[in-house]
Amino acid sequence: MNLVILLTTVAQKSQARQLAEASLEHRAAACIQILPGLESHYFWKGKREVSREFLVLAKTTPVRHKALVKLWTKIHPYDCPEIVALHGKAASAYARWISTATSS
Repeated sequence: MNLVILLTTVAQKSQARQLAEASLEHRAAACIQILPGLESHYFWKGKREVSREFLVLAKTTPVRHKALVKLWTKIHPYDCPEIVALHGKAASAYARWISTATSS
């Protein structure tokens, strides 16, 4: 069965928790994982940057995916947030749980 994993990064744990809380409250995601200790290297406004960040992973359905992107875009603290969707397959029981958890 299909699922979508949405990922983003934020600078602070409190920001990651805000994304998680809103995602679950709006039933846009079934599960959020927050991974600390990420080191990001990138160019921003013509300068090379290095930042410590938190990686936020959300599991959702293809049906709820757009709602989750819209929500994260609205509340994300970055000017240009990384919001990436990975589409894949999940074990049937897990996919059913995600579908149930994101149903209104």
